[in-house]
Amino acid sequence: MAESLKEPPALQATIEEPYSIFTALQRALIVVIVAIAATFSGFARNIYFPAIPAIAIDLSVPAELVNLTVTSYLIFQGLSPSIWGAVADVHGRRITYICTFLVLFCSCIGLAEVRHYYQLVILRCLQSTGSASTIAIGAGVIGDITRREERGGYMGIYQAGLLTPVAVGPILGGIFAQTLGWRAIFWFLAIYSGVFLLLLFLILPETLRSLVGNGSVPTKGLATSPLSYLQHRQHHRDEVLESGTIQPPTATHKKLPVNFLGPIQIIIGLEVTSIIIFLSIYYTVWQTVVTMVSTLFERTYNLTELQIGLTFLGNGMGCIIGTLTTGKFLDFDYRRIKKGYINQPENFPLKRARLRTIWLWGGIQCASVLVFGWTLDYHVHISVTIICTFFLRWSATSIISVITTFMVDIFPKQGASATAALNLVRCLMAAGGTAAALPIVNAIGTGWMFTLLVGVLLVSLGFVVIQLRYGTRRRLDREHRETD
Repeated sequence: MAESLKEPPALQATIEEPYSIFTALQRALIVVIVAIAATFSGFARNIYFPAIPAIAIDLSVPAELVNLTVTSYLIFQGLSPSIWGAVADVHGRRITYICTFLVLFCSCIGLAEVRHYYQLVILRCLQSTGSASTIAIGAGVIGDITRREERGGYMGIYQAGLLTPVAVGPILGGIFAQTLGWRAIFWFLAIYSGVFLLLLFLILPETLRSLVGNGSVPTKGLATSPLSYLQHRQHHRDEVLESGTIQPPTATHKKLPVNFLGPIQIIIGLEVTSIIIFLSIYYTVWQTVVTMVSTLFERTYNLTELQIGLTFLGNGMGCIIGTLTTGKFLDFDYRRIKKGYINQPENFPLKRARLRTIWLWGGIQCASVLVFGWTLDYHVHISVTIICTFFLRWSATSIISVITTFMVDIFPKQGASATAALNLVRCLMAAGGTAAALPIVNAIGTGWMFTLLVGVLLVSLGFVVIQLRYGTRRRLDREHRETD
């Protein structure tokens, strides 16, 4: 009689099935790989800045024209993840990564050999198409292999790869430009991307849950890596030891067509539109400061290119501190709040668990921008402005980490597309902001320019209020429609 009350083996297996068969060490390795992949977007954009004067002289064009390649890069950085992110959400993360890095590798070789300005513009757009999409794909990978309560810490590590090159890139660019010449910058990127492509091909497994479930469903062709092959062998060996038989895993989700409009639908769906606009405004202000640092520091303190590159160390330290602290705090805060909703998980306030620290980081960014602008205006010692960039970067890193994690939580099955939506709006807005910033500084002065930016930041906090008030209702409506 007791035997008859036992659950069938199949049901037991279903109940005990882990969220991901990847071990903690394997998940850490996967996160490190996607974090390294994310460095290419920042490196390709920021390592380029110190070389702009040398490129202008070598190609016999005004520096203003070379500056336009920065704007075109940002535009394609916003557009391309919408395409690659949609592909990654259907055909897999691994194959999409391989395609994007092939594009990046080839474009870097071409940039190292350009002889005409039009070639520079075209290949920079192509380079952006290959490198920028790593941001969206990487966020999708982390969403595949982690639960919400642990995702913040992993996302913090990922953000390190995404944001650290903003500080390190200009320093490397200045060194290359002054020693080996500006073409060495692109040869460095070509070698870096080529070696990483080989590493990615050998190690990174497919993680898209609609294709491999929790990682137990085998893959074929380019979707298979040695790591995933060994993982499947170990998983099947464990099954034999436990049950004496092997149950062939099968995919439980039908492959859907690629939805290139997925990021656009997320943006206009109003569910997360407010928080996307909020992040885009704060990102634009931060990107504006970073872009103008070289010009403003040269004007105010008469620094050389290499000295300007070294001033980005404060920026880099802020990124490191933000990366190490924000993700862990997100996990801690999530688990702490979740304890109060164990018996009523349907009422768990996800928006509160993820977004309540936004007010702190937003306040720090506003104060940093304001002090940065007026210290430059009054020619205060450069150490004060560098300290301001430290706090500005810390707050900007934390805001990006918080909202990216929130987006993946809201759209766990569309992690790449959700991040692509975020990337699309913030990059297009930043392209316009950076183009307009210097003329405004020349017209009204540095101090008043940054005071104006702080006013915009303060007003944009209203978008957080809108998200907190109306976002949950729209999310529940969407989830209800998806289950019908």
